[in-house]
Amino acid sequence: MNILLMLIPVTALLLLVAVALFFWAVNHQQFDDLDSPAILPLLDDPPPEESAPKPPEETAPPAQDIV
Repeated sequence: MNILLMLIPVTALLLLVAVALFFWAVNHQQFDDLDSPAILPLLDDPPPEESAPKPPEETAPPAQDIV
């Protein structure tokens, strides 16, 4: 029975924290757009940008072994 003297205030504290976090999330627009994140993976990727062809990279001539 004595455990209830501890569990009731702890539960009330957890409830207050949960309610405070919920109202914080609502006030910070966490629930404004619930549909777009679910649709984003289904959208097609934009076509790759076509740019001018790159010139071949300059490479150093191979070193010759001295015998």
